[in-house]
Amino acid sequence: MLNGGTTNNPKPKTAALYARVSTTDQNCGLQLDELRRYTTQRFGRAIEFVEIGVSGTQRRRPQLDALMQGARRRQFDAVVVWKFDRFGRSLKHLLDSLEEFGALGIDFISLTEGVDTTTPTGQLLFGIFGAVAQFERDLIVERVRAGIAHARSLGKQVGRPRVHVDAGPILRLRDEKLSLREIGRKLDIPVSRVRRALARSAGPNGQEGSVSTNGPQ
Repeated sequence: MLNGGTTNNPKPKTAALYARVSTTDQNCGLQLDELRRYTTQRFGRAIEFVEIGVSGTQRRRPQLDALMQGARRRQFDAVVVWKFDRFGRSLKHLLDSLEEFGALGIDFISLTEGVDTTTPTGQLLFGIFGAVAQFERDLIVERVRAGIAHARSLGKQVGRPRVHVDAGPILRLRDEKLSLREIGRKLDIPVSRVRRALARSAGPNGQEGSVSTNGPQ
């Protein structure tokens, strides 16, 4: 567009290329060749993040972590990968990353799957993936709840079993005017258990019980 006799060219966009192989006897040559060929046609420059000998299931990946930091600093306009499984360790991780990229105004392109969030089709597929992930989460919650209900119907204990604490030593220390925290420290139990034991030993009037020193009645 002409403005005062000069041409305002749009700033060339930058792409972040992410490539990964799981073992050290592999290389990222095939991935990088296709990624470079693609980004040369669409972007002005590219920043490469390459991981060799790094499993996709690893929670921490140095180059992926660096890419995410670069995204948060707006160092590039799009992330380009060869295939989804080179980037995401799970569907949830992939969708969470895509959601963050979207919030940052960064596009995501997967060459093999043909997903490009700059296009209406890519945005539609992203929406479908999100719906599938939500459906999967809802199914897991439903199955867990059904399993808990079934176990309870059979009289089974659900969750961590409650630890019984003998109130006798607690009452004796309480009679010595020790605080709940001091009692817990002395008996090596949490203060919450001290409090529950005292509540169980409380009489009908709600007052703490006491230990008789005269033996059985």
